[in-house]
Amino acid sequence: DKIIVGSFTGYLRIFNPHPVKPGDELQPEDLLLEVQLREPILQVEVGKFVSGTEGLHLAVLHFRKLCVYAVSGTLGNVEHGNQYQIKLMYEHNLQRTACNMTYGPFGGVKGRDLICIQSMDGMLMLFEQESYAFGRFLPGFLLPGPLTYSARTDSFITVSSCRQVESYKYHVLAFATDADERQETEQQKLSSGKRLAVDWVLNIGEQALDICVVSFNQAVSSVFVLGERNFFCLKDNGQIRFMKKLDYSPSCFIPYCSVKEGTINTLVGNHSKMLNVYQDVTLKWATQLPHIPVSVKVANLQDLKGVIVTLSDNGHLQCSYLGTDPSLFQAPRVDSREINYEEYDAEMKELQKIIKEATKTQDILPKSEKHRDLIVTAEVSPDLDAESKAIDSEVKAEAVPSVTVKITIQSRVTAQKPNLAVCVQAPLAVTCDQFVFDDLEPDSSETVVLSVFLKGNCSPSELEGNCIVSYDTPTELNPEGIPKVAQCNFRLPLRLICIPAQPSKAANHKLTIDTNKSPVSFLTIFPDFVDPSEDDQANVLGFQFLTGSKTTLLASKTSQRYRIQSDQLEDLWLITKELMLRLEEHFKKQNCKDFKCTFSGSIPLQEYFELIDRHFELRLNAEKLQELLSERAVQFRAIERRLLTRFKDKTPAPLQHLDTLLEGTFREV
Repeated sequence: DKIIVGSFTGYLRIFNPHPVKPGDELQPEDLLLEVQLREPILQVEVGKFVSGTEGLHLAVLHFRKLCVYAVSGTLGNVEHGNQYQIKLMYEHNLQRTACNMTYGPFGGVKGRDLICIQSMDGMLMLFEQESYAFGRFLPGFLLPGPLTYSARTDSFITVSSCRQVESYKYHVLAFATDADERQETEQQKLSSGKRLAVDWVLNIGEQALDICVVSFNQAVSSVFVLGERNFFCLKDNGQIRFMKKLDYSPSCFIPYCSVKEGTINTLVGNHSKMLNVYQDVTLKWATQLPHIPVSVKVANLQDLKGVIVTLSDNGHLQCSYLGTDPSLFQAPRVDSREINYEEYDAEMKELQKIIKEATKTQDILPKSEKHRDLIVTAEVSPDLDAESKAIDSEVKAEAVPSVTVKITIQSRVTAQKPNLAVCVQAPLAVTCDQFVFDDLEPDSSETVVLSVFLKGNCSPSELEGNCIVSYDTPTELNPEGIPKVAQCNFRLPLRLICIPAQPSKAANHKLTIDTNKSPVSFLTIFPDFVDPSEDDQANVLGFQFLTGSKTTLLASKTSQRYRIQSDQLEDLWLITKELMLRLEEHFKKQNCKDFKCTFSGSIPLQEYFELIDRHFELRLNAEKLQELLSERAVQFRAIERRLLTRFKDKTPAPLQHLDTLLEGTFREV
């Protein structure tokens, strides 16, 4: 077997290991081929992908392209002279961003394999070798899941965002028709896909990492699904044959043939660098790996059968096998002697005394860690900047304010190569988000000042920022330094994104927050938004976002309730969160520990889903507009070339000359 590895950096490598003895490193001749394809590789598969031949070819999936290559070799005069190369047979440019793919003899075809690609927006695109066949949207799609093909039932099997295994027959995909217009979603109206009818569904209650269909001589065909906490073995019709609950977080798996009739072995890797071997649901073997496997296969290499091939997320490829190497060493026989129990008891008491003293005088963490080597603090100015530092802001408001944040780094030890990164939630931005300092001496400090402002023309989801300092601390054993991180959070003022405004009496969306304390005057908790001279602002406030929308906050005079209302659902969140934070701070200052906020109304899920639908409609319309603008740009560049060609001699032409030229050009456009 050969080992084919594709990477997100675009490298395609084919290995043919020649192990001599356990622990051997990779030999130069083990790497048959290395090619840089310039685009990230999502998946590689080998099958009969080229028409007119049943030879095996290599399919490589990129984000927006599917390429099929032929791999060939040329014999050299010596062992190291063999050369291998790939030749592009054909490629398909994809209209949608790809997620994964599967292949097989769809529809029962003989002597060739077809390819099915799942896009990030839930479309199955089927290719009959060099030709595109058709595309179908998965019903109720939200996020893509693993995808595989079962040749026995001629079905595609995936796990949806509803946490259920779903099976779709190929002939149903091929002959699916448009859904009734009343049930058709907006996404389907804007696409060319067709609605599907599912063959069978099984709710597993968790997301899936991988799906594999296996059929061995001594076992019936089975569908294996690796979940987040379980792996399932299903029959062809979706019924559970067995399942195994895992007490760890799995990372990959592969079912393979078992020596015991009627059973299937499964290799399951996990995030604790362990590889477990199961025979159906019985754990037969567990072994430690030097890395976390993200993919595992079983291969036959040279004279070794059943070699376990694992790949880590940073590209560590390892071929290993279960078992031990025989040891030829035999320990010499020693003369037996009587055990002196009194001597052993005395030694045990002495050791226990040493252990007890050590636990009294030694902390679990080193003192440097306990007292924190480096401290980073962020101080947000209580007032907005007198002169705004906002740059390149897309906000349409007359003035876009900014606020100053002062960040101080205090080091108690030597800190080598300190770097500071400042992060805020988009569409907020900072005037500078990266700082590099010289090495800090013990008991030294550094201070930087930056400003935060609203850059994008929409409201952020939170008004919090984060400062992260990465640095190295040298030790006797490691003078180059041990990497460490210190961080802190800071909270930005609400005035950064909105200003006081007149309250609105009517609104499309309303939320009511219940509390267990009497309402607090807004003069107390929102002093930055109220005018003390106006009494009517004690229980009603208006907020005007820089993006243009308004939100109103009301406090009940007779009950312990607050109401937030706005014409846009998404504008309720920031004011609601700010109200809760300020109420908690207010009662905390009064040493009140039992204050709490509750919401007893119905969750506005319908409005939330409509908001998501509008977002996707805008995205699809934007993509179409971009395509239209690209076409128009090409056409008007042609007009420009004609004008330059016509008047390149710079001689003034009659006005009707220009009119005639433009009229003819626009008629062609």
